[in-house]
Amino acid sequence: MTSRREFLTYTGAGALAVTLASTAHAEPAQSAAPAVVSKPKTRHSYLPVRTLNGWTLPYKMKNGVKEFHLVAEEIEHEFAPGCVAKCWGYNGTTPGPTIEAVEGDRIRILVTNCLKEHTTIHWHGLLLPSGMDGVGGLNQPQIKPGETFAYEFTLKQHGSHMYHPHADEMTQMAVGMMGMFIIHPRKREPVPVDRDYCFLLHNWSLHPGTYRPDPSILQDFDLWTMNSKVFPEIDPVVARTGERVRVRMANLSMWNHPLHMHGVQYWVTGSDGGRWPQSQWRSETTEIIGVGQIRDVEFIAVPGDWAFHCHMAHHTMNAMGHEIPNTLGVDQTGIDKEIRKMLPGFIAMGRYGMAEHQDHVAMGHHQGPPNTLAMMTGVGPYGNIEMGGMFTTVKVRDDLARGDYSDPGWYDAPAGTVASRISSDPEFGNPVRPSNMS
Repeated sequence: MTSRREFLTYTGAGALAVTLASTAHAEPAQSAAPAVVSKPKTRHSYLPVRTLNGWTLPYKMKNGVKEFHLVAEEIEHEFAPGCVAKCWGYNGTTPGPTIEAVEGDRIRILVTNCLKEHTTIHWHGLLLPSGMDGVGGLNQPQIKPGETFAYEFTLKQHGSHMYHPHADEMTQMAVGMMGMFIIHPRKREPVPVDRDYCFLLHNWSLHPGTYRPDPSILQDFDLWTMNSKVFPEIDPVVARTGERVRVRMANLSMWNHPLHMHGVQYWVTGSDGGRWPQSQWRSETTEIIGVGQIRDVEFIAVPGDWAFHCHMAHHTMNAMGHEIPNTLGVDQTGIDKEIRKMLPGFIAMGRYGMAEHQDHVAMGHHQGPPNTLAMMTGVGPYGNIEMGGMFTTVKVRDDLARGDYSDPGWYDAPAGTVASRISSDPEFGNPVRPSNMS
């Protein structure tokens, strides 16, 4: 029998798919390493979902039932290098592994509680018997520490869904207990996609210098994540030019997120209610995903490196102090020396904007508290990207092999297609202002 440690080792080494093919009879599973996944060829097969920075839970067939096993447990999670916290999750990760099945499947999900308090699991948006809905005390007894419960039901729908606790919910979700649940349609989709991605949006309050998320915070968060990672550690969405790409975006944070994708007008095509009739699709570049909601968007991949991010500006920065006075426009000459007497290493900044923050951090001049990420991070081919939190990229290449999910590096833009400097004179070209209009 494969131990849990060996299983996680296999996923990290990229050998998960090989192991499962011989032992679990599962559909192709996703590993953490770049992989080439073939498109399905039979009517009831499906294109596996690619979970950004995540993985797919294998199953075993037992008398016609697909059996999955989730373990609720405390884990050590890295949001990005230099920031590690004690979180709670499933099977060693937050978010937990993605569950994938097919409409009409009979499934059984074993849930083992390795926490020190009770828990349950709610299958968010699924149509099932009341006793399988997972609200502790209402639908079922709580799963006590050390116990394993079985949830068993037939999947009556398709679409993008989630799972999370409905026991001590504010705490358990705040520290990372959640995951995606994807149900593929039994019949082939009339407009098939070439690549299928998913991620969960979440927020965390990891106070500067601390190592455990604070579940008592309701709004003033300082880490905004896609699948519990912050930029630049969030995997890019990778595609080949001309491919049809679907991205399933789920929100279990405590705030709404307008997700904006550069370079394309995508179609909003579905939700946890499944893929909508094509007559209901709508073209957007920004879609608000409310708390507890899921939206599926689809687009035709256009070559380049494109930003994909929450459009709430402070959600694309890391540990910010939202109650610190605004120093924009304030002459701080001499103040920094006085403050350094009380706070060694302090550097005054912000008079002309915050862009210098990333340079200070990179040069080691602006040391923050232990285990606390800088506000602005990420370096691209043209300099600092000055982002953090809910920000990633869509990378599309003409020559990317079909099914190749590896990061292709930075885009080599054709000559003449990159904005460039033509003058260093701020009055170049005599720009029009109301004062000089005739």
